[in-house]
Amino acid sequence: MDKKYYSIIGLVLLVAMFALQFVVALDFNQTISASDKATFDSMLSPVMKIYNMVKYFASAIAVVVLLFAGITYITSGNDPGKREQAKNMAMYVVIGLIVIWLAPLIVNFIVGS
Repeated sequence: MDKKYYSIIGLVLLVAMFALQFVVALDFNQTISASDKATFDSMLSPVMKIYNMVKYFASAIAVVVLLFAGITYITSGNDPGKREQAKNMAMYVVIGLIVIWLAPLIVNFIVGS
């Protein structure tokens, strides 16, 4: 390895050692006051509005893409390549919709609140 890589690795380890001290010093079991929760919720409100807008916009696009995949599948005739392409397109759209719609539930499950 080059000497430059050793210095970068050393710098990363040095920063990690200092950062570890701060993480260990934090108390993760402290309770959140009602005013802090209200402040956080007020800051999160615009983010949730943007998320909802993106979610519904993506859902509308997904409907169009599913319609296109269905038309492609119907008009594919005897071409197995087009059929497979239409099936994959529909599958990816459905997976994308599941991820978009379940993202808040997954985050709430991980965070545990």
